[in-house]
Amino acid sequence: MAFWKRKTNIEKERHVKANDREYNAKFSYADNSIKTSKYNIFTFLPLNLFEQLQRVANAYFIVLLILQLIPQISSLSWFTTIVPLVLVLAITAVKDAMDDFFRHRSDQQVNNRQSQVLISGSLQNEKWMNVHVGDIIKLENNQCVAADILLLCSSEPYGLCYIETSELDGETNLKVRQALTVTSGLADISQLLEFDGEVICEPPNNKLDKFTGTLFWRDCKYPLDNEKMLLRGCVLRNTEWCFGMVVFAGLQTKLMQNCGKTMFKRTSIDRLMNTLVLWIFGFLLCLGVILAIGNTVWESLVGKDFRVFLPIDDSHTNAVFSGFLTFWSYIIILNTVVPISLYVSVEVLRLGHSYFINWDRKMYFGALDTPAEARTTTLNEELGQVEFIFSDKTGTLTQNIMVFSKCSINGQTYGDIYDEFHQKVEITEKTACVDFSFNPLRDTKFRFYDGSLVEAVKQEDPLVQEFLRLLALCHTVMPEEKSEGHLVYQAQSPDEGALVTAARNFGFVFRARTPETITVFEMGQPVTYQLLAILDFNNVRMRMSVIVRTPLGQIKLYCKGADTIIFERLAVSSLELMDITSEHLSEFAGEGLRTLALGYKDIDEDYFKVWMKKYLFASTVLENREDQLAALYEEIEQELKLLGATAIEDKLQDGVPETIACLNLADIKIWVLTGDKLETAMNIGYSCNMLRDDMDEVFIISGNTQLEVQQQLRSAQEHILGLSRVSSAAYVEKTDKQLNPDSVFEEAIISENALVINGNSLAHALDPGLKLVLLDVACLCKSVICCRVTPLQKAEVVELVKTHKKVVTLAIGDGANDVSMIKTAHIGVGISGQEGMQAVLSSDYSFAQFRYLQRLLLVHGRWSYFRMCRFLHYFFYKNFAFTLVHFWYGFFCGFSAQTVYDQWFITLFNIVFTSLPVIAMGLFDQDVNDRNSLRYPSLYKPGQMNLLFNKRQFFLCTLQGLGTSFLLFFIPYGAFSVLLQEDGSNVSAQQSFAVTVATSLVIVVSVQIGLDTHYWTAINHLFIWGSVAVYFAIIFALQSNGIFGVFTSYFTFVGTSRNSLSELNVWLVILLTTVVCVVPGLVVSFLRIDLFPTQTDKVRHLQLRQRQDPQEQSLRRVRRTSSRRSAYAFSHQQGYGELITSGKNMRRSTICTVPSAGHSPQKSNWFENVLQRKNEVACAPEENTECLDNGNKAKEMTERQADKALSLT
Repeated sequence: MAFWKRKTNIEKERHVKANDREYNAKFSYADNSIKTSKYNIFTFLPLNLFEQLQRVANAYFIVLLILQLIPQISSLSWFTTIVPLVLVLAITAVKDAMDDFFRHRSDQQVNNRQSQVLISGSLQNEKWMNVHVGDIIKLENNQCVAADILLLCSSEPYGLCYIETSELDGETNLKVRQALTVTSGLADISQLLEFDGEVICEPPNNKLDKFTGTLFWRDCKYPLDNEKMLLRGCVLRNTEWCFGMVVFAGLQTKLMQNCGKTMFKRTSIDRLMNTLVLWIFGFLLCLGVILAIGNTVWESLVGKDFRVFLPIDDSHTNAVFSGFLTFWSYIIILNTVVPISLYVSVEVLRLGHSYFINWDRKMYFGALDTPAEARTTTLNEELGQVEFIFSDKTGTLTQNIMVFSKCSINGQTYGDIYDEFHQKVEITEKTACVDFSFNPLRDTKFRFYDGSLVEAVKQEDPLVQEFLRLLALCHTVMPEEKSEGHLVYQAQSPDEGALVTAARNFGFVFRARTPETITVFEMGQPVTYQLLAILDFNNVRMRMSVIVRTPLGQIKLYCKGADTIIFERLAVSSLELMDITSEHLSEFAGEGLRTLALGYKDIDEDYFKVWMKKYLFASTVLENREDQLAALYEEIEQELKLLGATAIEDKLQDGVPETIACLNLADIKIWVLTGDKLETAMNIGYSCNMLRDDMDEVFIISGNTQLEVQQQLRSAQEHILGLSRVSSAAYVEKTDKQLNPDSVFEEAIISENALVINGNSLAHALDPGLKLVLLDVACLCKSVICCRVTPLQKAEVVELVKTHKKVVTLAIGDGANDVSMIKTAHIGVGISGQEGMQAVLSSDYSFAQFRYLQRLLLVHGRWSYFRMCRFLHYFFYKNFAFTLVHFWYGFFCGFSAQTVYDQWFITLFNIVFTSLPVIAMGLFDQDVNDRNSLRYPSLYKPGQMNLLFNKRQFFLCTLQGLGTSFLLFFIPYGAFSVLLQEDGSNVSAQQSFAVTVATSLVIVVSVQIGLDTHYWTAINHLFIWGSVAVYFAIIFALQSNGIFGVFTSYFTFVGTSRNSLSELNVWLVILLTTVVCVVPGLVVSFLRIDLFPTQTDKVRHLQLRQRQDPQEQSLRRVRRTSSRRSAYAFSHQQGYGELITSGKNMRRSTICTVPSAGHSPQKSNWFENVLQRKNEVACAPEENTECLDNGNKAKEMTERQADKALSLT
C-alpha cells in the first residue's frame, strides 16, 4: 500500500464499559468536546487566503498583479491592483474572522458547561469537554444532556424520566424514557460505582429514532433500544434527577452527526455574473488581440522611423514580439472592466437588504415578540424571482392550535347554537360561552358555546358520560400539576391535548397516571382505573385503544380513530347510529374540521385472560413482533359499540386566503405538502382559496400501484388538454390559429384544475419513469396538494421541480419534518410556530406568520431584485465607459499601451469616486412604493422572467458603455486639436487631455446615475454630488506641488488639474461631452416610456399623480358549503402508549387515508377566464383587505373594468 493511502478503521460496533476509562481508551473514541470553528490564531492567515484565492475573481487579480510586476509589459504601477485587492481581501478576512470568533465563543460556551461526573468514588463537577465515553453522569431537572447516554435510573418510579427534544426534532411536547428494570434501582452512589456493565451497540450514526444495542451485566444480556437513551441536545423536564452512562460523546453523538453541511445556495444573479465575467474576459482577450495586431503592424510600418530619437533594445526590434508584449500590457490596462470592487459592493448591498427585512415593522408579530429575520445575506434578490412555493399546512397555513369545536354523541350533535326560530347562529367573539364555574378543575381558556352538552352531563346521561370518559382515558397525555388544581397537560399532539381538555371542562378530569393506573375525577369524584394494555397508534392501524378495569371490576376497551376504520369494526347494533353519525361527520368535514370516531366494548374476563397471555408472549418475541401484535390488536378491536364523533378546528392563520390570492396574481404557484389526510388537506385548500367550487376539475390521484397511478395521471392530462381545446374551439375558428398543446400558459388560461395526490400514490409517481408525467400534470393545474407525505417525499417533490423546471423555488414550514424541503429549495423560510425552532434554524428567512410571506416576496424580494439589477447595469456601464477609452486611445499612441488617465485616478475610480453613488442606488432605489407593490402583484412578474438584467440587458449596457467611451475620447480629442488657451497657445498636453477626459467621465456617470434614480433620499444626494466634490478635492490634492515634492516618482501630474480646470474652454468641452453622452440615453428612455410603457411605468405614473391613497376596492369573502368528508389526522407518535406501560416510545408517524370521490364543480366560461387573467386586481397590504379568488373577481368585475380587459385582449 502506498504511503499516502492512510488506512482508516471503520467502527463496526462499539464496546463501552461503565466506570472504566482505561478500557474505553483502547478504542480511541471521540471525547465530548465539539469544534465548529474553522481557524485558530496560527492557521487563520494561510487558510483564509487559500480559501479566498479559490474564488476565480481573486485568483484573476493575483495573476494581473504578477503581470504588473514585469517591467516589459506593465504600463501601470503595482499599486493600481494591489490597493483594491488588499482592501477586498482584508474586508473579507475580517468578516470571516468575526464569524469564526463567534463560532469559537459558541464552542467554548458549550464545552465549558458543567456536568456532574462519577469519578474516584464521588460526584465531581466537570466541564462537558472532559466527559468521556463510559462515564456515569448525573442530570438534574431542566439540565441539558451532555452526551448520548444510556438511562440507568431516575427519581421517578419505574425509572421513568421526561425529556424535551425540540433541539433534535423541533417538537416541544414532552417524551418519556424508561430505564431497564435491572438498573432502575441503582439510586445509590455506591451501587453506581460498582456498576460495571458493558454495552455493545451500533457505531455512531445520524438516526435519531433508532438505537440497537445490548447490555451485558452479571452474566445476563438485556436488549437496548432508543427508548432507553437520552440524546445530546435533550433537556430533562419534570424529573428531579437521573443517572446515565455515556455511550457516544462529542462529534459522534447523534445530534452532531446530524449537523451536516448545509447545501450552498447561489442566486441566479450569481450564476449570471460568473457567465458574464467569462464573456468579459473573452471580450478582453479580443481587444488585446486587436491592439496587439495593431502594435505589430505599427511597429512594422511606422515604428522604425522613431528609433532615431527613441532608441530601444535589440530584443524589441521584432514587431511580432512587440505585439506579444503589448497584448499582455493591454490585458493589464483593460482589466478594470471587471473591477474587484464589484464583488465587495454586491455583498454590501445584500447585507443592507437583509437589514431592511430585519427592520420591517410590518413583518413584526407582537403577540410572540418575533420580528422577521434574514438568516442569510446571499439570497435577497432571489426572493424577487420565485415561481413555486412549497408550503406545509399544519402550523404554517394553520395555527396548529387545536380547539374542540363540535361533537356527535348517540346521534345528537353539540356545538352549534340556535335562535328562537331554530336558525343556526354564527358564533363570533361576542357570543356568550358556556359557564364552567361548576367545575373547580376547569381550564379557564377553554371555550364552548352550546350549553346543552353541559346539561346532558349534569343530567348524568350514561352515553354522554361514557363519551367523555373515553376522552379522559384513551390517550397518551402526561399530566403535570404545578399547584393544587392547576393542571398542565403535556400532549404529544395538539389534537390529543384538545380532546383531554374538553373532557376536563365537562367534568371528567384526567388527573394522574402511573404505568399501571389512570386517575380521573368524574364530576368531582376520584375514580382510578387499572390500565391493562394500550393498543398503540400506528400509520397502518389509524386508531388507538386502551383496555382498563373499572373500580367495579369490569373490563372495557375504549377506541378512537379514523371514522372509516372504526366503522369497519362496529357491531351490528350500531349500524343505524353509524349512518346518522356519518352524516354529522360530513357536516363537520364541510366546515374543514378534523374529525375522529369513538367506540367501546365490554370484554369477558375469561377471554381477556387468554388474550393477555398471547399479548405478553408477542411482546417479548424477537422476530415479527409487530405483525403478531397487530394481529392481536385486530382480534380484540371488533364488535365495537359506537359512541359518536369529535370535531376539532385547526384555525387558519390570519390573512392566509388573502396572501395566497395575491401570490397567485403574481403568477406564483403554491403547492401544499402536508402529512394530514386527504380530506382534511382538501378542506383547508378550500378554506384558503387554493381549491374553488368553480374550478373545472379537482383530480384525486389515489392509486395503490404504479400502473394505477400512471393511468390516473395520464387520464388527468388528457382531460385537461382535451377540455382546453374544446373550450377554445370557437376562439380558434375566429382567429384561424391553432392552439399549441404544449403551451402550459395557454392551457392554464382556458381551464383551471387542481391536483390532489396522497403519499402512497406519490411514492409511485416519483419513480424515475413516472415523475416527469407527474410534473407535467401538476404544472397544468392551478393548485397542487400532496397529503400524507413524508419529510423525504417533500424534499423529493421540491427537487423534482427545481431540477426539471429550472425555476426559483421556495419552501416554507414550521416543524422538524419540513427541514429537508427547506434545505432543498432555493430559498427556505421557517415559521416560528408551535413545533419548536428546528425549521427556523435551518431556514434562510424566518418570521411568525404566513401572511408576511406576501410582503417578503412582493416588496422586499422585488425591491432587492430591482435594485441589484439596476446596480449591475450601471456598474458595468460605467466601467465599460471608463476602461474602453484606453482602446480608442491605443489607435493614437502607436498601440504602445500607454494609459489615458493618471494612475491614481485608475486606482481610485471604482473604490472612491464612483463607489458610493452606485451603492446608494442599490440600497435605496425603488420604482414603486411598498403599498403599490402589494396592490399590483403583477409587478412581480418581470423578476420571474428575469427581464431586468439578463444577457440581453448586459449587451445593451455594454453598447451604452462603448458609445459613452467613444464620445468621452473623441469629443475632447477633437476639441483639443483646435482648442487655444487664453494666451493663444494650444491646449495639447497629454496630461491636460487626461484630466479633461477623467473629469468628463466622473460628471457623466454621476449625472447618468442621477437620471436613472427613481427614488431620491438625502443619502443619494450626499453620495452622488458628494462623490463629485470628493473627486475634485482629491485630484487637486494629488496633483499639487506639495505631494509631488514628497513622492516625486509616484505623482507625476503636478499642477495639471489646477492649470487645465482654470481654463473656460476646458469646462465648455466637459459640458459638451456630458450633454452629448447623456442626451441620447435620455431621449431613448423618454420615447420608450411614452410609446411602449411597461406596467411598472404605468403604476409609477399613477403613483406620481396620487395625492392620497386610492379608495380600496371592497372585497368580500365567499363562504363555501360542501359535504366533503374530513377526518382526524393523528399526529402523535407510534409506541407512546407502550412507553407508558413498559417504557417504549417510537417515532412520530402519520396515517394513510381512503381517498374520497372525485369533485365535479361547476365550470366557468372561457371569457371569464380571460378576464380574470387580464384584469388588474387590487391586493392592499392592510390586514383587513381580502383578495377574492380569480373566479369571483371575474364575476364581480364592473362594466368599466370589463371594457378595459376587452381592450387588452
